[in-house]
Amino acid sequence: MKQHKKYQGVIVPTITPLRENLQLDTEAVEKIFNHLRRHEAMPFIMGTTGEAASLPLNLKKEFIQLAGKLKQPGDMLYSGIASNCLTESVDLAKYCFDAGVDVVAAHLPSYYPLTENQVKKYYEQLANQIPGPLIIYNIPATTHYSIPPQLIEELSYHENIVGTKDSERNEARLQESLTLWANRQDFSHFLGWIGQSAEALFNGSDGLVPSTGNLHPRLYRQMVQAVQSGNREEAFALQKLSDRMGDLYQSGRTLGESLWALKTLMQEVNLCQPYMMPPLQPLSGQEADQLRQNFYALLTEEEMNIQTLQVHV
Repeated sequence: MKQHKKYQGVIVPTITPLRENLQLDTEAVEKIFNHLRRHEAMPFIMGTTGEAASLPLNLKKEFIQLAGKLKQPGDMLYSGIASNCLTESVDLAKYCFDAGVDVVAAHLPSYYPLTENQVKKYYEQLANQIPGPLIIYNIPATTHYSIPPQLIEELSYHENIVGTKDSERNEARLQESLTLWANRQDFSHFLGWIGQSAEALFNGSDGLVPSTGNLHPRLYRQMVQAVQSGNREEAFALQKLSDRMGDLYQSGRTLGESLWALKTLMQEVNLCQPYMMPPLQPLSGQEADQLRQNFYALLTEEEMNIQTLQVHV
């Protein structure tokens, strides 16, 4: 983090909390937002972590409206708008901005294989038709396409394209991206590859998008502060803790299974219930018990008190 930019900091890709009947758990949304705000993190709703691809439109709109109502002065609200249909993304973006969302983000449509020219044209069409700022979201794990940094660079001069969120695990790509944008005042780089958080921040990334921030947002606020003060030892110690917490719910699981595991851990700190929107499903009670056991073992090993994570109601 080399300079102050409009879009920067810890942006947590929030889970979508559901009730047993698969309706939005509005009380949990409020608890999660308050949890993030206490630790100076901003919510990014309806992304990959939020099961956006599985959510019905009426639930998306309810979430957007509630998120807008929960905004407080100084908050920055981000929302995903991705769809395989351009018109649907445009319409959802307009709905977001009307409800108080500050920035929208979109990954590529993920059904047809796309050429580089088609990718460029898609983002130009999207940016031209929406009434606010757009972040280009690169996540080849789900779209099966890695957007070349040089293509993002070309798109970055569009007046509505203000940044990129990159979840691709590629060190050469990360370094190329930071070379391009670390010193660009008008364009922000957010890292979704959380295993490289501290390194990226020291080298000029503008912010992080950590799914583990749903559970422990303070960890990433502390990491940003350590980087800003030049304390490499503390920053990389926090990186190790982030890695361990991420491994708890991600290691050995598919992306969808890891989201259930994350919700299960969040249940332990009174944030939400572990219900999933189909086609994603909860895993077995035995696996949930083992996950909780591993969680409390980690807290003990790291000398962390559960009270530091607990959300009281």
